[in-house]
Parts: sequence; structure tokens; C-alpha cells
Amino acid sequence: MKLVLFDIDGTLVNCGPQVRPLFASALEEVFGTTGDVDGYNFAGRTDPRIVIDLMTAAGVSREEALAGLPRMRALYLARLERSLERQGMTLLPAVEELLGRLAARDDVVLALLTGNWEPGARTKLSRFDLNRFFDFGAFGCDGIDRTELPPVALARAAKVAGREFHPAESLIVGDSVHDVTCGHDHGIPVLAVATGRTRPEALREAGPDWLVPDLREAGTAVPWLAG
Repeated sequence: MKLVLFDIDGTLVNCGPQVRPLFASALEEVFGTTGDVDGYNFAGRTDPRIVIDLMTAAGVSREEALAGLPRMRALYLARLERSLERQGMTLLPAVEELLGRLAARDDVVLALLTGNWEPGARTKLSRFDLNRFFDFGAFGCDGIDRTELPPVALARAAKVAGREFHPAESLIVGDSVHDVTCGHDHGIPVLAVATGRTRPEALREAGPDWLVPDLREAGTAVPWLAG
């Protein structure tokens, strides 16, 4: 069996410019500042890491940033659910086809590995009815740094499948350098897809096992994905 761990933003969907202002408004309400939210690179970072980085750079102590996280999360997630519009989003190429094909197989388990807090992840996926493909995953709720998430995903997969998955039996699919490095940290192969905000050259330099322009090429790069 194989375990395939999908990132969301830039890998499955693109939310366009809708999310950053919602995140910023919650930061402003809780901390009195957004920090350099427009200059910060969200790609591949967990939601709590984004909050901590922005606020500590703006002069908020780490302790204050951590203390404000629950309220900031609640405000942001409510605004995301209320305001995120499908017409401002893009379902990325071949996503539904690939997920449908893999979900129909009895030798593949699908899961999420995303820096989004889980309710935010579910909101984004819901706009294209993609939650039906993912019963579980590892989320920004499970760690501050992305490298903390793969062990959580593997442990949850073992409970769901009734067997452990070795790193070599797993695959991370993501669009950022942080997707690649968190895979490397745990010996999990990585299929990098250049549909996000990270330049293909930067992805290549990070050293993924495979790099494709988009998920239409997934089965060419990793043949068992096409089976």
C-alpha cells in the first residue's frame, strides 16, 4: 500500500488574493498590528508559524503571540468560512481526476499534509467538494513547524489503515520548498508541483525526488500514481 499526503494551497487549489486580507484583519484585531503581512511569504508555512513570525517581527513577544493564537485563529477561521468565494479560486489542473483515480484504488490511502488549521483546510477544499477524498491528515493544529507534521500524518494513517506506513511507502505532494524539506527530514519522497508561488528553479534547488509543471504530469513522473 501507498500513502499519499497532499498539500492544499498551490497544490490542489489556488485561493487568489482572498485569504491574506482575512488573515490580516484577524491579526489587527487581536494584536493591534498586521506586521509585514504583505511582504511575508506564506508558502509552505503553518498558520501558527505565520502568526508567530509576523508578530515577533513587529515587536510582539513570542509569549504574547502564542497567547493570542486561539482568538486570532477563531476570528480568522470564521471570516474564511463566511467570505471565501469559489469564483475567486482556481481548481488546479488534473486535481479532481487524480484524486478520483487514487481514491478508487484499494492500495492507496489519501491524506492531507497542510499548514492550514484544519477548519480552514476544510473550508478551502469544500468550495470544490474535495473533502470527500480526505478523511484525515496533519494540519497546522498539530505543530508550529511543518517538519512536525509528517509523523502525525503517518500515525493517523496507521490507525485508519490498520498498518504502519514506512516513509518509503509514502509520498508528499506539494508546491513549496517547505514541502520538500519536511519530506527530506523524515525520509519521505516528494513530488513537487510548480503550480504555487514558488519558482520552479527554487523547487529544483530544494531537491525534490520529482518536479512537474502540474499534476497532469504526476503519473509520468511517478508511474504508480497512474496505475
